[in-house]
Amino acid sequence: MRLSILDQAPISTSQTPQQALIAAMKLAQAGEKFGYSRYWIAEHHDLPGLACPAPEVMLSYIGAHTTGIRIGSGAVLLPHYKPYKVAEVYNLLATLFPGRIDVGIGRAPGGTTEATNALSDHFLQNVWNMPDKVRDLLYFIEDNFPAEHPYANLSAAPIPPIAPEPWLLGTGKKSAMLAAEYGLSFAFGLFMSDSNAAAIIQQYKEAFKPRKQGQKPEVILTVSAICAETTERAEELALSPLIWSIQRGKGEGLNGVPSIEEAKQYVLTEKESEALQKMKQKMIIGNPQMTGQKLKELRSKYQADEIMIVTITHEPEDKVRSYLLIAEEVINKQ
Repeated sequence: MRLSILDQAPISTSQTPQQALIAAMKLAQAGEKFGYSRYWIAEHHDLPGLACPAPEVMLSYIGAHTTGIRIGSGAVLLPHYKPYKVAEVYNLLATLFPGRIDVGIGRAPGGTTEATNALSDHFLQNVWNMPDKVRDLLYFIEDNFPAEHPYANLSAAPIPPIAPEPWLLGTGKKSAMLAAEYGLSFAFGLFMSDSNAAAIIQQYKEAFKPRKQGQKPEVILTVSAICAETTERAEELALSPLIWSIQRGKGEGLNGVPSIEEAKQYVLTEKESEALQKMKQKMIIGNPQMTGQKLKELRSKYQADEIMIVTITHEPEDKVRSYLLIAEEVINKQ
């Protein structure tokens, strides 16, 4: 079973943004060492506690400090940008790091309304035009425009020896059907979706139209997981991101992911306690054996080709340790 990493580059209360970004790079290095297939970093705007508004910048930094792991965006929020510019950026990355670049595409705003308005005009119209944007991006990164297209003679130089691998990311049927229509691999964000994932993934596979000869539908399932030597320790580590999520929902948590001690001291209302329990149900929290078994069950249930794991802890060392324990249980025992 292939495993990968999704990193949101969270900032802990004990970190500066620079330290959080360096920790992100070190996580990619650790993932490469542990046998993870790919490392993706997310794009967020004006969200306190998240350090990366520009995956393409981080990918150049991470690519220079790794040698083999695939690296990519999770995701480029395409409604904010022109496809040509995105193609130029990821072609450049693929030229620097041949055969290693993924360009994950998403449609979400990734931040506040003010940030969305500052980034791009007519965001909702751009979301509506998402199919055209995806089509043109594919034309550019594959250097394969139809002769009648107005950009047929335009190149998103440099043209790399191996084109970036495009993925469409989503949490619902609309994204799945768009991925199927354009013959794109699909990454489903199970950790942030209440949709019927099994049905959506099956519909994607049934509707898939190959873009290239021999191409088959490919699915990544993204889940939230925290692993430690014991389930009790994993539960303790998970308290930090869970409390942070409660805080952010109230406009608090501006200083980032709280420590375990800070999280334990946070007083929850009855309603917040119920919300926390619901969030825990969407996570995998446990020892290596329990975590590995649940990952295998999810892969089987959703017929995923790969499981991508997002892990948030207060201490970077605990996050790296979680990925190590999972790799030892799942990757090394195959």
